[in-house]
Amino acid sequence: MKKRKLDLVVLSDVHLGTYGCHAKELVQYLSSIKPKVLVLNGDIIDIWQFRKSYFPATHLKVLKKIISLSTKGTQVYYITGNHDEFLRKFSDVHIGNFSLVDKLVLELDGKKAWLFHGDVFDASITHTKWLAKLGGWGYDLLILINRLINFVLVKMGKEPYSLSKKIKNSVKKAVKFIADYEKVCTELAIEKKFDYVICGHIHEPKIEEITTSKGKTLYLNSGDWIENLTALEYHNKKWKLYNHKVEGRYIAEEDDKTFFEYEEKLTEQFVEFIK
Repeated sequence: MKKRKLDLVVLSDVHLGTYGCHAKELVQYLSSIKPKVLVLNGDIIDIWQFRKSYFPATHLKVLKKIISLSTKGTQVYYITGNHDEFLRKFSDVHIGNFSLVDKLVLELDGKKAWLFHGDVFDASITHTKWLAKLGGWGYDLLILINRLINFVLVKMGKEPYSLSKKIKNSVKKAVKFIADYEKVCTELAIEKKFDYVICGHIHEPKIEEITTSKGKTLYLNSGDWIENLTALEYHNKKWKLYNHKVEGRYIAEEDDKTFFEYEEKLTEQFVEFIK
């Protein structure tokens, strides 16, 4: 496979160690690129929901692929997020081409980029962490149920359906939170004179130029590898939002035999129930 050469790739919200993680697709993507710099912008490993009983081989392959890129010359920056905040006690560690940091500033062709995960702007994380963790477990369960439903829908020849997106779009507070989050990030970036502000956390991929009375900046969010399967790519002074569902081979994750058999069994029971 011929690899695409890129100046910079930004990934976030992979959530390795959860049922919703599309690790196989991420391995495919990482195998197809050769970036000079790779930024892992938080929530790569989900330490909040980590369980010994569930960490499939493909999830481990993602880590091995990242290490392989690092050993072959790619500069890798791991920015800590809320789900992997345990790593913050080791921040500012630099080993070869690998760096663990809490935030990052990069110069891209004479312009300044400010990169951070973004959980510091989330009041539910900073003030009621236990509630945020409970929400994380609920989200993982919702994704698991959604995948079972989509398995049935695909078998019936129908389009997959996103429960979480439907819920987020229908709840005014969720819509307002996303808008407020983006507003805070961009206003701070403009105040600090950054040309680009790059974050994750809210699982909403986007590239949008924001202009205020104080200036302008380009807001970028790398999305996630739970539902959107997206990454930010920078090459030849241009930004692009990569979507693996459109540009890659979107394959249902069947790498974990135990889980897939369990999923198939539940699906059969569900089909029998609705007949």
